[in-house]
Amino acid sequence: MMELLETKRMASKPLSLRMRPRNLSEIRGQDQLMHSPFVNLVRNQSMGSILLYGPPGSGKTSIAEAIANEEKRHFIKINAVLSNVSELREILKSAKHDLSPHTILFIDEIHRFNKSQQDLLLPDVEMGTIQLIGATTHNPGFYIINPLLSRCQLIELEPLSKEAIIAILKNALADHERGLGAMNCALESEALTLIAEHCNGDSRKALNVLESIVSNAPMGTSITAEGASKFLFKQQLAYDADEDEHYNTISAYIKSIRGCDPDAAIYWLAVMLEGGEDPRFIARRLLIIASEDIGLADSRAITMANACFDACERLGLPECRLSLAHATVFCALAPKSNSTYLALETATAFIRKHGKEAVPIWLRDAHGSASKKLGHGKYYQYSHDFDQNISGQEYMLTEKSFYTPKEIGAEKVLAERHCALQNLKNKRKM
Repeated sequence: MMELLETKRMASKPLSLRMRPRNLSEIRGQDQLMHSPFVNLVRNQSMGSILLYGPPGSGKTSIAEAIANEEKRHFIKINAVLSNVSELREILKSAKHDLSPHTILFIDEIHRFNKSQQDLLLPDVEMGTIQLIGATTHNPGFYIINPLLSRCQLIELEPLSKEAIIAILKNALADHERGLGAMNCALESEALTLIAEHCNGDSRKALNVLESIVSNAPMGTSITAEGASKFLFKQQLAYDADEDEHYNTISAYIKSIRGCDPDAAIYWLAVMLEGGEDPRFIARRLLIIASEDIGLADSRAITMANACFDACERLGLPECRLSLAHATVFCALAPKSNSTYLALETATAFIRKHGKEAVPIWLRDAHGSASKKLGHGKYYQYSHDFDQNISGQEYMLTEKSFYTPKEIGAEKVLAERHCALQNLKNKRKM
């Protein structure tokens, strides 16, 4: 009777939960982990506390439960959103008095724990009273305190490949015990591929979609891509403002423009816009790129970026998308020079190391009788009195060089002029 109730209870659960791997050998995808010493460490019960960092549906909970099953240890699962300090204290107290091998405490969304809650874990993780497995979709470096990070192995999981998702779907279709095998349905390869592509590496989402499709089909039918497509609603991109995807995507966008790849730059721009990014944020980054990465190689870039920002302010979405695309492609194809960026960084580093030197007396402001009496501005040579504005006079107490021009794009002309002016200055100094 109890077994029948348990079978009914399991049957009522979502397919993604029913098909969760029971041991490490059933894990699909994450080959970089499954083909590493990780598996042997778990099976030899030598794996300490770990943090699993990866996108939704990449297998964090599955791996945690598989570890518990492999190690045959007491498994406690809590969600950081729903848990509190008092519950955590009770769990840790119970673990200390547990005579069985140490407890595995799995904390889902561990990034939601505040500093006090994370501090509470430290002694028991340090002493091995518990084996902590934390799961997070957020970069642990930003959310997990350093003492806890240093006591855990950090394992990064990737979104599952299309092939891994298809393998998981096929397994669920064939499994009579936990899956959809009793429905005797088949999905054409194009339908499986369609689901896998739609779900962006999220196995949970893929299995839930599969369950919806098969549950609404007659038993024993073969489902086509067209039939499956009716259950695929508009994708919501994994993109959160001010979170990992926000920073990772803008980083890819900037580096694509810097690397002169307009196709990649447009792709990452589209990802950000589809994900709901503020267009003004993107326009601000273009303004930075125009000076930092393009600079004097094509000074039109900063005008273009500024006009794009203005369009984002005046028009807003959706019209400003075209302005962003226009400026993105222009900046990606523009010649690149970071000479002005390097000049400023070099000068700043010099000042921080050596301090600020005094302004030469001949360059100081000479307005006012007191300044004149002190000799400010005396012997200053007015540049417009000299050919090409070069007097040969120095503008720092000791001559220094910070700007090194690059012979790229429009800066090539400036580099030639810079060299000519330096030669003229040196002649007039003699």
